[in-house]
Order: sequence, then structure tokens, then C-alpha cells
Amino acid sequence: MRNKFHGIVLAATACAGLALATGAQAKDTVQLGFLGPLTGGNSSVGLGGRNSAELAIKLRNADPNSKYTYELDALDDECKPNVGVQVATKLATNRKVAGAVTHYCSAVAMGTVDVYHRFGLPATIWGAVLPDITYGNDYPEITRVNGTMINQNETAAKMMTGLGYKTFAIIHDTTDYGKGHFTYLSKYLGEDGAEVVGSFGVTSDQQDFTAELTQVKALNPDVVVFAGLTPGGVRVRQQMDKLGINAVFEGVSGIKSDAFFEGLGTDLAEGTMTFLEGAPAEKLPGGAFFLSEYEKAGYSTPPEAYGPFAFAAMNLLIDAVETVGPDRKAIVGYMGKVQDHQSITGPISFDDHGQNTVALITGYVAQDGKWVVWEDSDYAKGIRQLPAAK
Repeated sequence: MRNKFHGIVLAATACAGLALATGAQAKDTVQLGFLGPLTGGNSSVGLGGRNSAELAIKLRNADPNSKYTYELDALDDECKPNVGVQVATKLATNRKVAGAVTHYCSAVAMGTVDVYHRFGLPATIWGAVLPDITYGNDYPEITRVNGTMINQNETAAKMMTGLGYKTFAIIHDTTDYGKGHFTYLSKYLGEDGAEVVGSFGVTSDQQDFTAELTQVKALNPDVVVFAGLTPGGVRVRQQMDKLGINAVFEGVSGIKSDAFFEGLGTDLAEGTMTFLEGAPAEKLPGGAFFLSEYEKAGYSTPPEAYGPFAFAAMNLLIDAVETVGPDRKAIVGYMGKVQDHQSITGPISFDDHGQNTVALITGYVAQDGKWVVWEDSDYAKGIRQLPAAK
């Protein structure tokens, strides 16, 4: 039996009973791919995404009504563009792979879109947020279930200025990901009447931010923003503390992971702001089901912020195969027509560039070692206070 979400199985026992009764006629096997950072500083998010995609496959394989048996081919892109191109090529040239759920890191996703287009592999992004991944080309093979940094930064600027903050210093990594966040956040802050008093480009693997943060301290901004991923965000926040910088610390979606608390500790992470498309897993339309099944599966790492999107992307890909068969060209055609597809993250509707039209962006604050929705937090209720505007 299915619930209202396409491809989500609720009755594995029915499958077992059918197998005993009929001998479980063998089904053809279809390989589906997953790519993400399974090692390195962003591995917690990558493993959460891999597990979530795998869970979608496990549940579908337990469904007696599915036409195929599915196998997952999960590869590690290490959040490095050169590695991403290598593993994407390996996956795309394997003609047994019908489609893939791909990439958390935007720089990797940008580096691989040409590969998927060249080999006709349908690839659905599950985490990367750079707009050009979908909007920078006309590749029908590329779709994305999560939103973009445009949505995130428009909401972030409106919320932070609404809290009274008017001066911002932005440290961003010099990948397309970091530069993109800087561009859009600066734009929307200006539209909302705030000022970017200083901006600093840094390498994605930079360890020492003393020079940049010394200048930031002299500028005395209300908010210090880091536009990059968790490892860099941890280092910037640690070094802000050492230099005695009293300002709100704000990150982009790339820092929203449990690893942020593991790297910083609860006290130093406290009060950090970040923004992410969608809602917390427990508040999603199928979030309770997803979290329950994830726990039952016994994974040793949490699904993290983008796990629900990886789960939704894999279910959508499986639905495509169930409808049109394991044919790459037919799957690309199916994806191009997706409208109001019900998933645990909400309806999925792709525009003419394969981008899901995600309207909801949620603000979070670090509170007692957890990411708490701003409206539910002690800060929003006035029980705790962020550093005041100057």
C-alpha cells in the first residue's frame, strides 16, 4: 500500500507475503547513481544525502507494485570539481545507469553539467544552490529539486534588516558558490537599505583569516557573514572569537549541518544565523514518515539539511523509470514535464530550465547545539538576545 507521496512504501510485510505466495517473480534491475561529498570536510552532508537516496531505493524495492528492482551506485565527488568531473564521467559512461541524483557542492555541479549533457544522463541536483547550474544552460538533462541562492539571500537580507541590522561585512570563498552568495546578498541588502561595509574573497581551503578579520574588526559591522561551507565557517567563527569581534555571525546554507556544532562547540556556535530552502524535516509534508523510516534503517549519521531533498529527488527519478522505463532519453522527457509532483519536501514543479519553483525559505538560529527555526527560537521570543545593532 502507498501513502499520498509517489513511490513511498508503507507495507514491506505485504511484499514479503507476496514473495512467499507467488515465488516473487524476478524483476529487471535498474542502476541509479548518487554523487556527493562522502569524504572530507563536507562529508556529513554528503553521507546524509547518500543515505536518504539509498532509503528511497530500499523502500521502493520493498513495494510489490514496483516494476523494477533498483540498485544504487554511489560515488564520492569530494566536493572538488576535478574529482567531480571524473566520477560524473565514470557514471555517465556506464550505460547501465539510467539516471542520477547529483551534487551538494555548487562548484562541482557546475563542472559536471557538460558531462551529463554530453552523455545524455538525466541528473537531478539535490543540494547545490548556484543558479547557473540550471539557468546557465539549456541542458534538458539537468533538473534541481531544491531552490537556489537567489531565494536564500533575498529572504536573508529581508529578515536581517528587519531585525534592525544595517551594516554587514561579507567574507566569501572565491568559488562560484561563494561569489554567487556575495553577489545576491549584496544586491538584496542594498535594496533593503543596508550597507556592505567590507567584502573579502578567500580561498575555500584557507586556514588563517586574521588579516581579513582584523579589517572587519576595524569596520565594526553589525553582522559578519561567511559565504562558504561548514569547514571555513567554523574557522572564521573561531577566529572572530579570538579577535574579540562582537557581531552577529551569519552563514549561508552551506554551514547548516551538525558538523558546524561538532567543530565549534555549543557555546561558540550559539546565535549563528543561516537560511535554507524548504522547512525542517519534521515540518515537511512527509517529514515524519521520512525521519521515522530513516531511523528504522539504522544509519549511523543523520540525514542533515539536504537529506530530504536527496530522498525526494531519488523518488522522483524512480517514478520516472516506473512510468517510462530505464531509458535515458525518455526519462529526460519525463522530467521536462514534471508539474505538481507530490514529495516529502512539498510539490515539485520544474520551470523551463528544470528548476523547482521553491518559494519557502526558512531562517534558523543556533540554539543550545541545534538549528532552531527562527520563529520557534528563544531569540524570536525575546528570551535570548543576539548582539545588538550598533
